[in-house]
Amino acid sequence: MTDDTGRGNLDTPLETTRRFESACNLAFQDKTLLRRALTHRSFVNESRDFLQADNERLEFLGDAVLDFVTGEYLYHRFPEMAEGALTSLRSALVRRETLARFATRLSLGDYLLLGRGEADTGGRTRPAILCAGFEALVGALYLDQDLGAVKGLLLPLLEPVLPSLAEAAANKDAKSRLQEWSQSELQTTPRYQTVGEEGPDHAKIFTVQVTLNGQVWGTGSGSSKRRASQEAAANALKNLRASQAAVTPARNGLDPSRPAG
Repeated sequence: MTDDTGRGNLDTPLETTRRFESACNLAFQDKTLLRRALTHRSFVNESRDFLQADNERLEFLGDAVLDFVTGEYLYHRFPEMAEGALTSLRSALVRRETLARFATRLSLGDYLLLGRGEADTGGRTRPAILCAGFEALVGALYLDQDLGAVKGLLLPLLEPVLPSLAEAAANKDAKSRLQEWSQSELQTTPRYQTVGEEGPDHAKIFTVQVTLNGQVWGTGSGSSKRRASQEAAANALKNLRASQAAVTPARNGLDPSRPAG
């Protein structure tokens, strides 16, 4: 049962806390920590008789815990990945949009204690509020239990989104990786040329080629020239790796297929 401010406001804060524990299969020893994690500052401002602090300090702590747990997970999950790529992937996993998705998976917005004004204006689905609430939940869980409990909550949420984020991070960085390698090893800069456009204006597909010293090393297609260029760069890196005999061997340990650390 819900009203226009969201289901959390139908209950007392204690009842909201208990329902959230049951829904997410959590068991806090200190219920006040979880209650604080679910408490937005707007609720405190509108509730003069509510003595609980808001979740902003727990949000601060949870942010640091998320960085560590995610970093450790990626370190072991990708033992050959360079530091720069690990940093980019961790950033993608702990950014606002991703954490808001995790909060949505937990239906966290339904249980947040929000002021009526915040709830009436869509606060329960606002990414910034969901992200902050998830960070606060992580901070509270760490204080109440340990890093193992945090991993038990986080990793099942993280693993399903990891492949797509890893692929996106790799493709996003392909042009910079190719440029760094080509300038260091060949003393040249990759050149990108649009060689084809197909389809109607509202659904056009672009084809881009990338050359090094006049030789085509990669071709890519996409719904924008930027995406096509990234795919061309990624394919060039693959082709360079497979054709080391055709280019000057790396003199400083750089591998065109791997992100720079």
